[in-house]
Amino acid sequence: MAVAETAGLDPVLGFALVGALGVGSQWLAWRLRMPAIVLMLAAGLAVGPGLGVLTPSEQFGDLMQPMLAIAVAIILFEGGMTLNVRSLSDAAVGVRRLVFIGGPLGWAASAAALHWAAGLSWQTSAVFGGIMIVTGPTVIAPLLRQARLRKRPAALLQWEAIVNDPVGALAAVLAFEVVVVFGNGASAGGAIFDMVTGIAIAAALGAAGGWGLAQAFRNALVPEYMKVPVLFTLLLVVFAVSDAILHESGLLAVTVMGLWIANADLPSYAELRRFKEHATILLVSGVFILLAANMDRATLLAMDWRTLAFVVTVILIARPLPVLVALAFSDIPLRERLLVAFTGPRGVVLVAVAGLFGDLLVDAGVEDGAQVTMLAFALVAATVVLHGFTLTPMARWLGLTATETPGVLIVGGSRWATALGLAFAKLDLPVMVADPNLAHLRSARDAGLDTFWGDILSEVAEHKLDLVTYDKVIAASDNDAYNTLVATDLAPEFGREHVFQLRRLRQSSRHALPSTLGGQAIAADETYFEANARLADGWEFRVTKLSDEFTLEQWRDRHPDAVPVADLGPGGTLRLLGPDTKVKSTDGTRLLFLGPKREERKEDRRDENGQDTLKSA
Repeated sequence: MAVAETAGLDPVLGFALVGALGVGSQWLAWRLRMPAIVLMLAAGLAVGPGLGVLTPSEQFGDLMQPMLAIAVAIILFEGGMTLNVRSLSDAAVGVRRLVFIGGPLGWAASAAALHWAAGLSWQTSAVFGGIMIVTGPTVIAPLLRQARLRKRPAALLQWEAIVNDPVGALAAVLAFEVVVVFGNGASAGGAIFDMVTGIAIAAALGAAGGWGLAQAFRNALVPEYMKVPVLFTLLLVVFAVSDAILHESGLLAVTVMGLWIANADLPSYAELRRFKEHATILLVSGVFILLAANMDRATLLAMDWRTLAFVVTVILIARPLPVLVALAFSDIPLRERLLVAFTGPRGVVLVAVAGLFGDLLVDAGVEDGAQVTMLAFALVAATVVLHGFTLTPMARWLGLTATETPGVLIVGGSRWATALGLAFAKLDLPVMVADPNLAHLRSARDAGLDTFWGDILSEVAEHKLDLVTYDKVIAASDNDAYNTLVATDLAPEFGREHVFQLRRLRQSSRHALPSTLGGQAIAADETYFEANARLADGWEFRVTKLSDEFTLEQWRDRHPDAVPVADLGPGGTLRLLGPDTKVKSTDGTRLLFLGPKREERKEDRRDENGQDTLKSA
C-alpha cells in the first residue's frame, strides 16, 4: 500500500508536539513567573517558521480551520460562562460604555490606522477594522490571573474582551457584506436584511440553547455523569447551525448561551465551569501554538516599516482614544481609565477571523486582503509581548493591584484566629477574618483587623469581596464540617497547596475523609480546641529573623517547644507550614512561630534579633 509523502511530522506526533509545547509553556511560565502567552508564541514560532518541524496546514490539512473555529467557539463559550451580571456591580456602566461607545469608535479608529498607517484600501480597512474591536479573552484571562488587578478594572477588561469578541466578528461580517454589495452591484437592502436576520437567529439560538440546558439540568432530565457531554454537544450544535446561517455568527450564539448559563443559578454550575476552564487552558495553548507555527517565513519577512507604523498607531492611538472617549465623564477614576485604555492585547480570535476574511476579500477581488493575516499576527505578537510584560508593572504604578504581597484569609473568628491575624498584619500582610457569626468577630474587629460577617462561600462574598488580595486560606472555625466544606470548595480557586484547616476532632478510620476533601494541616496539626487552649495557657505568636548570625538551628535550641507556623522569604513569598514542612533557613527569612510565653523580664521584651515580639490577643 502506497503512502503519500507529507512534509513535517505525522499528524499524531504533530498533535502530541502541540500539546507538549502548549502545556509545557504554561508550566514554565508558572515556574518563571512570566506571561504564558509570550512563551507559547515563542514556542510556536520556533517549531514552525524557525525550525520547520511543524507546519500545521500541511500536517492537519483541511481540518485546520474547523479545529480552530471549534476551539475559538469553546473558548468564547467558557468566557461567557464567567460573565455573571451580579459580578458587574460598579463596573456595569463602564462595560456598557466600552461596548456601545468604545466598540464603534474603535472600529473607526482601527480602520483609519489600517488605511493611513498600513496603506490598505478602505474596503479591507473597514473589514479588518471591525475585527480589531476584539481584545482577546484568550490573552486577557492569563494576564489578569498574573497581574492580580482590583475587582473593577479586572471586570472592565474581562467583560469587554468577551463581549466584544463576537461583536467584532459581526462587524467584520457587516463590512464585508457592504464591500460585496458595492463590488458586484447586489442589493444593499437584501444584504443588510440577511445579516440582521442571521444575527437575530444567532442570538435566539444561543438564548434557547442556554435556557433549554438550564431547564434540563434543573429538572434532573440529564444524569450528573452526562452533563458535561450534553453541554459540549449542544454547544457544537448551536455553533454549527448559527454559523451555517451567517458566517461568524456562531461566536455570538455560543457567547449568549454561555452568558445565559452563567446567570441561570444552576447547582452544577461550579463543576461545569471548572471543567470548561481546564478544557479552555488546553485549547488556548493549542491554538496559540498552531497559529504561530503556521506562519511562514515569507509572511514574516514581508513585514516592513508600514507594519511597525500600524502596530504603534494602534497601541498608542487607535486603542486608547476610543476607550478614553467612551469612559469620559463617568465615575470611573482616571487611573482605571488609563489602565484599560493602554491594555488591549489581541489573541487567537483576531488571527483566526482575520485569516478567514483575508481569503474572502481576495476572492471578492480586493487584492490587499492578502495582507490582513500578516498584520493581524504582527499586532497579536506585539501586544501579547508588550502587555505580557507591562500590565503588572503599570497596574502597580497606578495603584490598581489588589496587593503587592498576597495575604491570608482566615475563616472562623476565635482567639487563635485573631492572634494569628495580628501576627500576619505585623508582617505587613493583608489579612481578613470571616465568620457567619457576628459575635465571633468581636475580638478581630476590636484588634483592627479586616473582617467579613457572612458565609465566605456565599454569592455576596464572591461578588463583593476582592478575594484576589489573598492567596492563602485557613479554615479555623469551631465547626469541623464547615472547615472541610470551605477548604474543599475554595481549593480549586486558590490551589490545594494554599488551603489549610485545623484538624478535625474525630480522626479514627471510621471518620477519616478521602484526600480530595479538606485542606492541609497547619502548624502542629491541632484541633480548634487544642489550638485555642495553647493561647489560654499563655502561648503567643512571635516572629524572628533568621540570618547567618542567627541560624535555624540556633533558634531551635533556644525555643525547643515552639511550633513553626509560617515563613516569609526575603522576596516576600509567604509559606504556611504544616507539621512535616521544613522551614527555609535562607538569610533574611522571617519565621512566625507559636511559643510559650516568656517571663516579662526587661531583657526578654525583644526577640533574638532586636525585633518586637508579637503577642497574642
